[in-house]
Amino acid sequence: MTSARIRRPLMAAAVLLAVLSLAAVGAVMALASAGQAAPQWITSTALYGLPAAFLLMLVLVADGVAARRRAGTSGGR
Repeated sequence: MTSARIRRPLMAAAVLLAVLSLAAVGAVMALASAGQAAPQWITSTALYGLPAAFLLMLVLVADGVAARRRAGTSGGR
């Protein structure tokens, strides 16, 4: 479905989004343990970033499976 030129930037974006989201989760936890409320943008990044990254990776995995099927390689012997 998508070419390799598009898959790599999408994968990089998913990885970056996941790392930023994990950092946001850590920041929310650190602020909560200090008794402070995290800003809304940090909380939103923590809540919505990881699911978005995983959905993007799911799309990339499904595209890879479809590309292998179109190419006729099953990976087995």
